[in-house]
Amino acid sequence: MKETLEKRSRIIFEIRNFFFKNNYTEVETPLRLPSIIPEDHIEPFLSEKFFLQASPEICMKRLLAKGHEKIFQICKAFRKNERGRFHIPEMTMLEWYQAGKNYFDIMEETQELIIHLAKTFSIKKITRQNKDTSLDKNFERLSVYDAVKKYTNRSFNEVLNNFDEIFGMEICPRLGFGRPVFLYDFPASQASLSKLCENSKNFCQRFELFISGVEICNCYTELTDASEQEKRFKDSINFRQKKNLPVSDLPYKFLKDLDNMPDASGNALGIDRLIMVLLNKEKIDDVLSFTPEEL
Repeated sequence: MKETLEKRSRIIFEIRNFFFKNNYTEVETPLRLPSIIPEDHIEPFLSEKFFLQASPEICMKRLLAKGHEKIFQICKAFRKNERGRFHIPEMTMLEWYQAGKNYFDIMEETQELIIHLAKTFSIKKITRQNKDTSLDKNFERLSVYDAVKKYTNRSFNEVLNNFDEIFGMEICPRLGFGRPVFLYDFPASQASLSKLCENSKNFCQRFELFISGVEICNCYTELTDASEQEKRFKDSINFRQKKNLPVSDLPYKFLKDLDNMPDASGNALGIDRLIMVLLNKEKIDDVLSFTPEEL
C-alpha cells in the first residue's frame, strides 16, 4: 500500500503538471452548496442545511460565466449509496472546462492526458480480465448507436426504453479492451447538461471514455440555454418526486449565470478509477489510503 500511495501521489502531481503546461488555472470551489443539480440517479449527502457536491460543475461553470476560459480542479465529490468494486461514496474527481471548445476537442485533450501519464510512468499496456489494452496509440471512437449494433442483438428503440440497465450490463463491461474507446453521441434522453447534436436532435454531444471495461470520465459540450436547462432540471425533479427521492431547490444563481456562459466543453474524470486502471489494480479500494469500512 505504501508503494501504491506513493505512485498515486506522483500521478496526481503529473496530472496537475499537464494542465499547468496547457495554460489552465487551478481553482477551488465550495464543497457545500445550498442547492445542487437535480440528477435522476445520484443521491446527495446532507451537511447541516447544505448539500455536499456530487461534482464541482455548478461553481466551475459560474466561473466560466465570469470570464475564466481554461480551469481545472481536483477535489472530493460525494455520492450516497455508491459502493462497489468501482464505486466509492467519497471520490476524488478531476474536472476541467475550456471556453470555445466542444466535446471532440476535449476528447483529443483527454487522450493526450492519458497517453502522457502512460509515457511518464512507462505504462505501455494494462491487463484486466486476462486481456491487454494498449495505451500508446490513438483511442477508438464509437457512437452509442454503433455500440448497440455491435454489442447487442436488440433494436436501438428497445435499448432506449431500458437504457440504463442494458447499457450498464451488456455494453459497458465490453468496452475499451485492446485499446481505450470514446463512446460518444448519447441518446437525447441522456443529455443532462449537454447540447444536442446539430445534425440530429435525437442525440447529444456527450462522450464517456472506457478503458478495459471501466468508465473513466464523462464529457459534455455544455448546454448554455438557461430556459432549456431549467426545463431539464424540472423534469429530473419530477422523476425524483415520483420515486420519493429527496430534491433540492433549483440552483437559480447557476441558471442566471448560465445566460452569460460562453460556449464551452467540460469533462469529469474519476481519479481513483484512473489510478486503479493505470496500476493494474482490481478494485478501487486498492488505491485508497482508507476505505469507508476501515474508518
